[in-house]
Amino acid sequence: MWDIVVVGGANTDYTVCGHGLPQPGETLVGEQFFIGQGGKGANQAVAAARLGARVAFVGRVGSDDRGDALLRQLRAERVNTDHVIRDEKAATGAAVIHVAESGEKQIFVAPNANYNLSPDNVRGTAAIKNCRIFMTQLEVPLETVLEATRLAYEAGAKIILDPAPPVPLPDELLERVHVIKPNSSEAKTLTKIDVTNRSSARKAADKLMARGVEAVAIQAGEKGNLLVWSDGECWLPRIPVNSIDATGAGDAFAAALGVALAEGQPWEEAGHFANAAAALKTTKMGAQDGLPHRKALDEFMV
Repeated sequence: MWDIVVVGGANTDYTVCGHGLPQPGETLVGEQFFIGQGGKGANQAVAAARLGARVAFVGRVGSDDRGDALLRQLRAERVNTDHVIRDEKAATGAAVIHVAESGEKQIFVAPNANYNLSPDNVRGTAAIKNCRIFMTQLEVPLETVLEATRLAYEAGAKIILDPAPPVPLPDELLERVHVIKPNSSEAKTLTKIDVTNRSSARKAADKLMARGVEAVAIQAGEKGNLLVWSDGECWLPRIPVNSIDATGAGDAFAAALGVALAEGQPWEEAGHFANAAAALKTTKMGAQDGLPHRKALDEFMV
C-alpha cells in the first residue's frame, strides 16, 4: 500500500526573479532566471516523498526532453512514476513564473499534455486503489479528477483536494473529499465569500462543509490559515521567516498535511506540521527544488 498517491499536473517552470511584479503592459528587468521542475501534482508528490512518505505519481508528460527531465527528477526523489503516460502529440506542460523580492509570485501556465490525462488513463491504475491518502488538484481535466476520486473513495482512501486553478466544483466531488485546501481566491470561487480574515474564512469553511467536505484548510488573509473539521478548529498563524519565493508553498502545505494524516497525527498537530512546511518552503528558491526535507522540517519546528 502506498502512503500517498498523487494525480495531477507536471510542468517545466521558467522562473524570473526581480524587485517587483510587472503590471499589465509593463516591462521590468529581472535579476535571476532559472529552469526547474514543477506542476502542482509533481510538487506535492516530491514534497511528500521528502517528508518520508511512500509516494506514487499519476500524470501525463510529453515525449520530449522536458518530459525526460521531469521523470528523472521524480525518480531521483524516490517517487514512483510507473503510471506516468508519455504523450506522443502534446508537449510537456510549462509555467512562466515571476517572483518578487518579497516572495510574492504570479504564474502563467500552459497545461499541454496535462490536459490530455483522461478518465481512461486513471481507471486502470492499481495504485489509486491501494493508498492511504489520495491527493489531486485541477491541473488535469475535471472529469479525470472525478473518476480518480471515485476510485480512491471506493477504496477507502482519504482524499485531499487542492482546488487550483479555481473552477466551480460539483457536489459529487466535494462529497468524497476528506480535506479541501483553497486559498482565498479559490475559496471565493467555491463559496462566493471574500475571505480576508479568520471570521470570513470560518464562514467559507462552513459553507464547504455543508456541501459534504469533512475538513477545510483555508487561507485566511495575510495573517495565517484556518483548519476546520467536524468538531474543532485551529488557527495556523503565518510563521515569520525570511521569505524569498512563495512558489510551491501551498503544495508543501498540502503534501505535509497528507503525510501527517497518513501517519495518524491528530488534526491540530497535522495543521501545524503543514503550516511549518509551507513557511520553510518560502525560504528557498524554486517550486520543487525548495521543498523541505523531513529532517530540516523537524528541526525547524523545535
